Amino acid sequence: MPEKRCLAEFGLVAMDMDSTLITVETLDEIADLAGIREQVGPITDAAMRGEIDFSESLACRVALFKGLDQSVLQRVYDERVRLSPGAEQLIAEFKHLGIKTLLISGGFDYFTERLKIRLGLDYAVSNQVEIRDGKLTGRILGKILDGQGKADYLDRIRVKLGLLKEQTIAIGDGANDLKMLSAAGISIAYCAKPVVKSQAHYALESTGLDGVLKLFAES
Repeated sequence: MPEKRCLAEFGLVAMDMDSTLITVETLDEIADLAGIREQVGPITDAAMRGEIDFSESLACRVALFKGLDQSVLQRVYDERVRLSPGAEQLIAEFKHLGIKTLLISGGFDYFTERLKIRLGLDYAVSNQVEIRDGKLTGRILGKILDGQGKADYLDRIRVKLGLLKEQTIAIGDGANDLKMLSAAGISIAYCAKPVVKSQAHYALESTGLDGVLKLFAES
């Protein structure tokens, strides 16, 4: 465990979305509303445990959404997406200290962009699901943002801000977050899979996201 540092020493925090910033896995919730959760859920679980390749798992899950009306995305956002306990308090403290916030997800930009606006985050990046004539096509536009993509994007923003690796924090829960966590100066596993907890600097289980604040010394 690293020496306790002041949070004010950091300049950038990267957060995963599904089961980290929010309480649900958005793809599973889409599947639930579509009546195919039993097909999608096990793929999500296996990917988060690191048992199957993330890009392959995402392509398989998204393919099952072919033909769904795009209104299902808004329903998931309105009815299912809930912030993790303590999320707003944590982000408020980051803003107070001038720490830039990056939401980075292997999910859909439909959700990350709305959360970025809602919470006043500085950056958001994720996968773009293809929609034609109001229907999901079952494909992702462009290259899939996988674990390496998350790490690369964190590095890109860090360099843009003129920060050292030691001035960055990453928070995630699944195997797809491991490379991003490794790219940060401090890595935090939040309600995470065992493979992630074993490799992160800190692991939070029975607290809200604002528990992150207790990992750092007072400024």
